[in-house]
Amino acid sequence: MTIEFTDKIWFWKGPAPWYFITVPEKECGEIKAMSTFVTYGWGMIPATVRIGKTKYKTALWPKDGAYIVPIKASVRNAEKLQKGDVVTVHLEIGG
Repeated sequence: MTIEFTDKIWFWKGPAPWYFITVPEKECGEIKAMSTFVTYGWGMIPATVRIGKTKYKTALWPKDGAYIVPIKASVRNAEKLQKGDVVTVHLEIGG
């Protein structure tokens, strides 16, 4: 399954601060429908992500009934991204 969407980067300030983008509601429903086939535990969904020209492997995290995409520091640096930037995300679920 491949999904593409555009949204703002947000920052979670916690014990281990991280940057994310939230998957839109419609696409979250599609992911949930197939989640039992691809999850590896705790609701984490493996995915290959592309933002700009940078491609990386990660896992979607479940949060508040949705999924969020973590954005690695190496990706933010390569694409010159920061909190509040609007980006297009290409997801390959199970990648």
